[in-house]
Amino acid sequence: MFERLSVSTRRRGTQLSRVLDGSAPLHILHLGFEDPLMPGAGGGSVRTHEINRRLVARGHQVTVLTTKYPGSAERIQDGVHYQPIGIGQGCSRLSRLCGYVLLLPQAVRRHRDADLAVEDFFAPFSTMAAPRWTHLPTVGMVQWLHARDKAREYRLPFHLVERAGVRQHRQLIAVSQGTADRLGQMNPHALVAVIGNGVDPAAFSTTPRLGQDIVFIGRLELHGKGLDLLLAAWSTACQQIRGQLIIAGSGRDEPQIRKLVQDLNLVDRVRFVGWVQGDAKLELLNSARLVVVPSRHETFGLVAIEALASATPVVAFAIPCLNEVVPRYCGWLVPRFDVNKLSKQLIDSYNDDYALAAAGRRGRAFAGRFNWDNLATAQLAQYRRALELELPTTDACAAGGVLR
Repeated sequence: MFERLSVSTRRRGTQLSRVLDGSAPLHILHLGFEDPLMPGAGGGSVRTHEINRRLVARGHQVTVLTTKYPGSAERIQDGVHYQPIGIGQGCSRLSRLCGYVLLLPQAVRRHRDADLAVEDFFAPFSTMAAPRWTHLPTVGMVQWLHARDKAREYRLPFHLVERAGVRQHRQLIAVSQGTADRLGQMNPHALVAVIGNGVDPAAFSTTPRLGQDIVFIGRLELHGKGLDLLLAAWSTACQQIRGQLIIAGSGRDEPQIRKLVQDLNLVDRVRFVGWVQGDAKLELLNSARLVVVPSRHETFGLVAIEALASATPVVAFAIPCLNEVVPRYCGWLVPRFDVNKLSKQLIDSYNDDYALAAAGRRGRAFAGRFNWDNLATAQLAQYRRALELELPTTDACAAGGVLR
């Protein structure tokens, strides 16, 4: 038994060496939770796919384990292997979450030949402390870090699970400096790299134009996405704006949001268009006069960058991560959660054609730095870094007969 483990460990050290010197491709096991094809999936799953498909194009192998949902099936998409795991059909968020959490460790054991595991953080508790049980070098991919808000919402200690899980990670990738700072507070010993999100190149090919409507795109969460604040601001602003407020997305709070629209007598001034993606999403962004991001918290703000790439200015609350992606003169940041100032800024920006056109031009230029190819290169470098951290331990095990 000892000899078998020693030989296996030695082989793993040889494989890691070949991966690091570029003579062998990486086999990456991505614990992704959300499938990008699932209705209502957030920007995190888009990022996962955009990075992974570029790594596959460079010769690497990527398997993504996602939660089940109605209609989900194992598939190859752009070379990326998707495997849904769970119990039943995953018809509710709770059943998807429970099925994923219960069956993920078993699914990971079937992929012991992988070189590296990547754990996407997800709601409501961020991390399952994957480094403790994957038995693989593991990188935490942090696109969600809001367990404390969920703890307040559900009155459950999700934030304690998040903090304990973050402390298990040696290497983390954050999509913004604000998120990296929070991770550093929870785990000062972790190595945290900041690698943002990218933009669909097609967004840059659209013709800039000043549309009629104000657009919100995102998961329909009343509190987290700030739709209660937006609708309160819109109830005043719409009196001096000729266009409509377009709400695109889906989510569990949609009935509450529709009821709030009715209670505020905004039925004729708000239009719901459902979940949008791909070309339909880009067309909606490009056709907008303004895109509004009223979130109470974000880890990056992908919709804001996509809007800027489409030459459409953004109005948002001045929260840490949005400060990084909505620079001055590319849009307008208002004091956090101030409904009156949000309303005034929507009116002022909407009615200033010159400022809108200028902000659109500058926003498109700024968004050009968010290039998926460059981001994939940076992320691959962090994966290799994680393997380098692992290699000395593996070599020591092979030499001394000690198995991690």
